[in-house]
Amino acid sequence: MNRWLIKGAQIMGGKRADVLIEDDVIAQVGTQISAQGATVIDADGLVMLPGLVDLHTHLREPGREDAQTVEVGSKAAALGGYTAVCAMANTDPVADTAGVVEQVHSLGETTGYVDVQPIGAVTTGLKGTQLAELGAMATSAAKVTIFSDDGHCVSDANLMRRALEYVKAFDGIIAQHAEEPTLTHGAQLHEGVMSAKLGLVGWPAVAEEAIIARDALLAGHVNSRLHVCHVSTAGSVEILRWAKRKGWKVTAEVCPHHLLLTDESAQGYDPVYKVNPPLRTASDVEALKQGLVDGVIDVVATDHAPHTTEDKECEWAAARPGMLGLQTALPIVIKTMLEPGLLDWDDVALRCSKRPAQIAGLRRHGHDPAPNAPANITLVDPAGSWQVGADAIFGPSKNTPYAGMTLPGVVQTTFLNGRPTVLDAQLTEGI
Repeated sequence: MNRWLIKGAQIMGGKRADVLIEDDVIAQVGTQISAQGATVIDADGLVMLPGLVDLHTHLREPGREDAQTVEVGSKAAALGGYTAVCAMANTDPVADTAGVVEQVHSLGETTGYVDVQPIGAVTTGLKGTQLAELGAMATSAAKVTIFSDDGHCVSDANLMRRALEYVKAFDGIIAQHAEEPTLTHGAQLHEGVMSAKLGLVGWPAVAEEAIIARDALLAGHVNSRLHVCHVSTAGSVEILRWAKRKGWKVTAEVCPHHLLLTDESAQGYDPVYKVNPPLRTASDVEALKQGLVDGVIDVVATDHAPHTTEDKECEWAAARPGMLGLQTALPIVIKTMLEPGLLDWDDVALRCSKRPAQIAGLRRHGHDPAPNAPANITLVDPAGSWQVGADAIFGPSKNTPYAGMTLPGVVQTTFLNGRPTVLDAQLTEGI
């Protein structure tokens, strides 16, 4: 029997307890637990969370293995405290058929660092003209429930309506990249003082807000499930607040970089700060934080987007948008939300694990550490810190906007189905 005894962890930052894992479940939670033959982890001073769940990860495989593979991305996720990730469809070939989503799912099972749940494309080839094989992907071995053309907006209102209607048959979700393309042609940076100062084409907030408003109305009209990816503006928060008051089935995510960074980061034209949607203003950041506190924004999602050096270290206009996020997401949440007292550890568990697991239908994830719960958990040292640098970031891509920063919170151990995928050997006895 696979047995692990975690001694003295603070469950979601609360009271200390011992947790006994047997095979793939939590067998006991209490005090002074003893278990002969178990490997013991001294978790004094550590916080135990349900394993983190990411609704928005780019794993790049198939097609861009030079930037990242499923194996590398999965290991980076485990190092960041994740036990499940949802892999976006903008691969090459696009994940718009049962065959491709099954390939991604199989690669995830083979690596075994995290559960990899593929997201299927809404439209064939992400071209926005014809619905992809939504039903075939939903009934495939990958059991796809979320569909997104992320990186591209489903801008055709009629096609978006048809997609929302189609997925109702299996309680699916359309996850929209909210960007009205006619308003962002050539756009490089948030439209405002900074874009004008730098001479970069502005990216107006209304381009995001108009699509969110339209799609919320469509979701309410057909009574279907809409998820809004990477919300970035104060106006978007207010539109989502209105949609939720209507009782519509609308959920939303915010990315860590939109909780910390602003468009002023781009002053040196460093394309590491180029992201889609762009970094916004300080007032937008504050509105996003409040939206997360209020529950108007449901979850934190990474939008982890690895790129090769050639695709990122070039002039701003030619650089591909996107940032790494899996290893730094929890520390950024601690820095921006927990340390200022905006959220507590229960809130962090809800927004980074429980709620995303519920949205994605990942039934083995997002559970409080309790008897008979699946043993998908993460141990974090809240007093620890680490400096972000090339050596600390796992994988070939190094496009992190946090290089040189010292961030709070160190993931010490991650368990997937009762087995450690990350383990600090200094904490254990009997290995």
